[in-house]
Formats: sequence, structure tokens, C-alpha cells
Amino acid sequence: MEALESVNSQLCQLCPDSEDLFDIVLMTNNHAQVGVRLINTINHYNLFIERFCMTGGNSPIEYLKAYHTNLYLSSDGQKVQEAIEEGIAAATIFSPSHNVSVHEEQLRVAFDGDAVLFSDESEQIVKEHGLEMFFEHEKTYENKPLAQGPLKGFLEALGRLQKKFYSKGMRMNCPIRTYLVTARSAASSGARALKTLRSWGLETDEALFLAGAPKGPLLEKIRPHIFFDDQMFHVEGATEMGTVAAHVPYGVAQRHKYKISQNSK
Repeated sequence: MEALESVNSQLCQLCPDSEDLFDIVLMTNNHAQVGVRLINTINHYNLFIERFCMTGGNSPIEYLKAYHTNLYLSSDGQKVQEAIEEGIAAATIFSPSHNVSVHEEQLRVAFDGDAVLFSDESEQIVKEHGLEMFFEHEKTYENKPLAQGPLKGFLEALGRLQKKFYSKGMRMNCPIRTYLVTARSAASSGARALKTLRSWGLETDEALFLAGAPKGPLLEKIRPHIFFDDQMFHVEGATEMGTVAAHVPYGVAQRHKYKISQNSK
């Protein structure tokens, strides 16, 4: 929350007339009677949440488009799945096994590539035909952009905010930093991922190609505020390293699910 507040504060100073700010909406299927209690809790923790949506037992999913939601986070996997099916960027959030310090003045967001920023078309090749065929496929179609995945729009929204800072000469000390953290190999399949982002007019500040190595240790060094992945294996690895991780229930990997314990904080 501190990082979001810092971004908004700096945006207001640089661009006083800008309407592009982080806006958090608390959505719950609780009844309106609990509103006072929620307000007291938010004020107690000095959180900048001004908008509530209390649906009295109904699913809040139908309200997401009305709020122009760029990202929906919930611990309820079913609601997240419903949001994804409605074309809204969404993920199931998991608490880390232990807390680590994160940057308070720079928002750091890490994304997996396939089935998160991109579609799962390449992952389907891996599952059905193996890695060798995948590498051949990616080389053949290196210059053909991948289709978009469920979180492409959220990266776009972050990019719009970053460009406001870049226009004021703050590229090197921008308070938003994005990362691509992918199991792809740089030499055999990395070019297509980068060229796809370029074709969309997007970029990440850093791109880490791990060639199948565990993501947890790298995330421990990056210390992002949140990491998005479509595979529970990587979500669990991230939480074990102290990273808040979010599962994106999209694509072929969902046929190979296993459960992860939700940590209560």
C-alpha cells in the first residue's frame, strides 16, 4: 500500500490534472451493515481505500466492469475464475510463508509470460509435443506475435503510468518497475516473447529467462510486491521465498492443478 501511495503522490505532483491514479476498491459480498466496521479497520491501518462495494450476499463480479477494473485480486478462486471468464484481469492471491521487506517508494510487479501476459498457445505445444517441438515451433514463429493473455491489460495500465514519469525525465528513477520472469530459455524461445511485447508497444523493465529453473530464488532478490503465474508450482515456490504470489487460472496448466495451503495473516 505504501508503494501505491508513493506512486499516486508523485503522479499528483508531476501531473496535477492527471486522472490516471491507482484506485483501490474494496469488494465484498458482506452486507452493508458491516460497512462501519470496515471503515474503522481501514482508518486504523491508514489505508487509502475510499470506495467500497458491499453486495449483500451476491457475487461482486458483475460490478467489476462498472468500476473499469484493471485488476481483480481475491482469495476466492471461484470468483477469480468468473472474472477471467468475463475478460477481466484477475488472480487468486496467496500470502507468503514469511514476511520480507519490500520497497516502500517503488512498486515492483513481476509477471510470468505464457498464460499470463501471453496466451497459452506455446504451453499447449509443450504439454502435447514436448520441449524439442516447442523450441522448433518458437523458432519458426519467432516473428509472429503471441495472442494476448489475461493480464496484458494490466501491464498496459502500468505502462501508461510509467510513461507519465518518463515524460518528466524519470525513466531511471520511475516509482514503478516491471519484470518478466519466465521459464522460457533466452536463446531458444526468448526472442518471440520480447518481440510480442514490442509489437504491442509494451515493455518490461527487466526480463529474466530461467530456462526451467525455479523462480523463487530470483523473486527473493527482486522482492516484488506481487508476482503473477499460471502454475501453482511457481506460486508455491514464490510464497516459500516470502513473495506475495497470485495464481492466474488460465490456460492448459489448469488441467494439472494441485492445492496450495492458504496462509492466514
